[in-house]
Amino acid sequence: MRVATIFGLGTSPANLQPFRADSATQWIEGVPASSADADAILIFGGDGTIHRHLPAMVRLRLPVLVVPAGSGNDFARALKLRSVRDSVQAWRKFESGACNVRAIDLGTITETSDRDTKHYFACVAGCGLDTAVARSANRMPRWLRSHGGYALSLLPLLFKLPALPMRFTYSKGENHEEVEQLTLLAAFANTQYYGDGMRIAPQADPTDGKLDVCLISTLDPFRLFCLFPTVYFGRHLGISEVSYSKTEHLRVESSAPQEIYADGEYVCKTPVDIGVERGALKVITP
Repeated sequence: MRVATIFGLGTSPANLQPFRADSATQWIEGVPASSADADAILIFGGDGTIHRHLPAMVRLRLPVLVVPAGSGNDFARALKLRSVRDSVQAWRKFESGACNVRAIDLGTITETSDRDTKHYFACVAGCGLDTAVARSANRMPRWLRSHGGYALSLLPLLFKLPALPMRFTYSKGENHEEVEQLTLLAAFANTQYYGDGMRIAPQADPTDGKLDVCLISTLDPFRLFCLFPTVYFGRHLGISEVSYSKTEHLRVESSAPQEIYADGEYVCKTPVDIGVERGALKVITP
């Protein structure tokens, strides 16, 4: 078996050691040129590393094993790969011929001004408060990001950022539903988690062909502060200022261009079309 290895920031071939043991696998470093050059991919890193390599992994259609080794590992968490040990066990099953590969959906973002470019995301895309937090967290040292960096960035911003007028147009077959509201945070989720363990979309399923949309409208700072801890347990959906729905496609517009982040990385600015591509990525699971 030939396996391509992708190493994110802070990882190296030394991280392969647990996978090499008692294995006859041929290891190839880097993204293969074609699917004929490898039988699977191991990617070491966090959500940002995975995000940057999604176009290649979609193109290659090879089974991918995620090894959580980043400052944020929400995609690995969604796949129930919470540690390197979990990934090693999943890999041993795969090597033995077990059927532990499944196809999952990916979210897509298309700028209305550049429809030829499709951006993929694995976990959650968002705008509003989320983008400000991601931008702030990305400036932190890596060790701090991996020890509560998202929460540390969020807390001071809770009292600063205003809600902004935004328009969301949902496509439901031939019908369109338009929602216009002041929005503090908008999250478009393929999986449940983002921000290192926050269950922003507790009902998200990356195999249902839909994105979960969580919108938070205007909240006074104190209520917002109280809301924040509930997101880790997915209990924020019962709050009146939070709306939650599922969709296959929506358009996001704002009075002034707003940054869109996905998987913690900057992607583009509104207006955008956000959708889902069914079964776009093959993943090795426990």
